[in-house]
Amino acid sequence: MIKRLQKFDIYLFFILILSAILNIYHIWKDDTVNAYYTATVTSMMQSWHNFFFASFDPAGYVTVDKPPLAFWLQTISAKIFGLHGWSVILPQALAGIGSVYLIYRLVKPTFGQVAARLAALIMACTPIAVAVSRTNNIDSLLVFILLLATGMMFKAVKQQKVLWAIASFAMIGVGFNTKMLQAYMIVPALVLFYIIAYRTTWKKKLLSLMISMIVLLGVSATWSIAVDLTSKDKRPYMGSSQTNSALELAFGYNGLQRLTGQQSMGGGSSEGKGQPPSQQGAQKNENNSSAVPQPPTDANQNNTDNSNQSSSQDRPSMQGPPSNSYDATPPEMPGGNGDGPPSGVGGKMGNGSGMFGTGTKGPLRLFQSELSDQISWLLPFALFGTVGIFLSTVFERRRLNTKQKETLFWVAWLVPAAVFFSVAGFFHHYYLIMLAPPIAVLAGAGWVAMTRLFQTETGIKKWLFPVAILGTTAFEIYILSTFTNTIGYGLSIAVGILGIGTVLALLFTKGKEKLKQLISLVAILGMLITPLYWASTPLLYGGNSVLPEAGPQLASSSRSMSSQVNEKLISYLEKNNTGEEFLFGTTDATTASPYIIKTGKAVMALGGFSGSDNILTLSEFKELVKEGKIKYFYISGMRGGSSDILTWIQKNGKKVATSKWQNTPSSTTNQQTSRSNNQQSDQNSQSNGGMGRMGGMGSGTLYELSVD
Repeated sequence: MIKRLQKFDIYLFFILILSAILNIYHIWKDDTVNAYYTATVTSMMQSWHNFFFASFDPAGYVTVDKPPLAFWLQTISAKIFGLHGWSVILPQALAGIGSVYLIYRLVKPTFGQVAARLAALIMACTPIAVAVSRTNNIDSLLVFILLLATGMMFKAVKQQKVLWAIASFAMIGVGFNTKMLQAYMIVPALVLFYIIAYRTTWKKKLLSLMISMIVLLGVSATWSIAVDLTSKDKRPYMGSSQTNSALELAFGYNGLQRLTGQQSMGGGSSEGKGQPPSQQGAQKNENNSSAVPQPPTDANQNNTDNSNQSSSQDRPSMQGPPSNSYDATPPEMPGGNGDGPPSGVGGKMGNGSGMFGTGTKGPLRLFQSELSDQISWLLPFALFGTVGIFLSTVFERRRLNTKQKETLFWVAWLVPAAVFFSVAGFFHHYYLIMLAPPIAVLAGAGWVAMTRLFQTETGIKKWLFPVAILGTTAFEIYILSTFTNTIGYGLSIAVGILGIGTVLALLFTKGKEKLKQLISLVAILGMLITPLYWASTPLLYGGNSVLPEAGPQLASSSRSMSSQVNEKLISYLEKNNTGEEFLFGTTDATTASPYIIKTGKAVMALGGFSGSDNILTLSEFKELVKEGKIKYFYISGMRGGSSDILTWIQKNGKKVATSKWQNTPSSTTNQQTSRSNNQQSDQNSQSNGGMGRMGGMGSGTLYELSVD
């Protein structure tokens, strides 16, 4: 017991407490979080069939557009604690804290306790890592799984046991079933590390790697193959795929198309011709974004918290849509995306800065203002630190030593991921969490290496640490300059004084090594002030559960909104339900999600997430109506053009009088409130790139269906 207490690292304890506060505090304020995913959990809780296939709706009509592992964990959490916003966030929040701990455990044996503490602290303070971990988006869980795989590979090398190496690749397969090909980003690093670090003959290495790759592919494809081998009439349609195939979804829509930025057509009309149902004739704003079909909501509901708008002089927030609402996909990017809205929603759109405000493609993309404040604060320091690690260690008999080998592993994680984000045409800001572990490790271990060089070497090696401090300080001031209209110049001045002051103190402090070490520590902690503040902003100001990001712009941007449903509509549909399987149908998951969460009943998202999946033909839909499985269908008034099913509904369906299912303001006060809310919603719509009206009367039509 005494030995265990002696080994207990009090600094790690406080770092984990910090991480827990950043990742968990106030998550109970988020109602339904990313409603597309929460609706999926709602459905998965209702049957093993829905649970296995990750069905978006309780009827098992269409799946979510991701593999199921993360949603399995969220469903288990919701089963234990009840379905709440915080209960579906909890697995990701715990994964974020776990990643901080794993970083410490991975770094300490080779680089020492101080490096491990700093790496863990940097990971805990990474803004985008915190922002993602506070939502039910699945990237933080993926990073945790990849760090587990890293630990297994390190153990394989240290213990010289090939089974651990094979297990490492198997864990990447688990990651594949969390977010498909994104998990493969670290495969090059694992292969390189195994080749350079595992002590055996080349023949045995190649054989082991071959077995590992087979295991990797086997574990990766297990669920997808099981889905594809299941008769299509006995499982949900694979959401956002073109061919109703999980494997096609993995390597197409969730694979290579992320790199190219070209999204799949998904579906077309119900007969496979024409434009996607939810997009035809859609209204466009100046950024070429399509208007969004919205769920009907009560006219007198004040469902927004949008009193503050983001400053046009600062980098616009990627908050874009409300936290539980989704954009339909514009015609130029059909297919939709369960991760969030398309071009034209939030961020810097229409100005050459990337599809989602992610900057201009090129080698310096991670240093551009669109991305740098989310992940890159200490990237320059990590790069200097990498050089410092190699300069502070010597080759052992012309071979790489352990520190150099592990450094190469983290570099091999960082570089391919950085290359992807530098050239990719389609990703969201929160994907950048993939860069957090290598930056944290290289910066933490690099600090230790560079401080030793400064204390013991002369010339270029000695100057590496001061240059790293000044370079990183200058870069942080550059990032902060984008936000001066929001936060002023105070933080920039403080960062500059700390950076320059610590360098001068180091240079003019002679013969006092302990004092130099303290000053060096102040330098790295000073560089962590801004990312820590950024990481705190989702907690302080409220974040966005659809497109997570961090930064002071959250304080002045339109706040996330809770999902709103039309209670009168629900009452009408439930009262008039005569045993139909679906409460009602609509074009897409945007509209369906909050109603699934609220009622726990099946709502048909005819075209899947974005409304563009080609799931049913007209004859199949008519057969469902004839069999009494669906009786009501809601079509947004913002839809134009035609598709076979929607045209048939409009031609043959009986319009339900709005007075039966839609509240009408009964007083002047209510009318004034409604107009005020609608005007505010229209302003938000314009600032969010043409999102369409949120709340208000709703402009759609409810149809009662029948087949003679």
